[in-house]
Amino acid sequence: MDRNVFKQPLALHSTRPLTGYMRTGYCESPRSDAGNHSIAGIVTNEFLDFSASRGNDLRQAGLTDGCKWCLCVSRWKEAFDARSGDEDKKVPRIVLRATNERALERVRLEDLRKFAVDKDAGGS
Repeated sequence: MDRNVFKQPLALHSTRPLTGYMRTGYCESPRSDAGNHSIAGIVTNEFLDFSASRGNDLRQAGLTDGCKWCLCVSRWKEAFDARSGDEDKKVPRIVLRATNERALERVRLEDLRKFAVDKDAGGS
């Protein structure tokens, strides 16, 4: 069973659109998922523009501002590293309860918390 960043059962992220590497609505990330689609993001127009500028136009998958989507850790981190500050809308907000613990292979929990909509989930 996949677990979130708090080592708790992974929460459902989105069924509209149906997201996840396995298209189950969860940000499951089996070892076969080389892209590590672990981050439960809420995309913004700024992130969609950023991702398209890096060669992955998520709008082709039907995503629009506010959609919940399981993001590749590397792309989220790329946006995080390119941010102008912690209010920069190019970095998607995330749902920690629905973010797979595999995200912690590439990003720190304290960095994820800066953009979390559920900062207090799972305790500290």
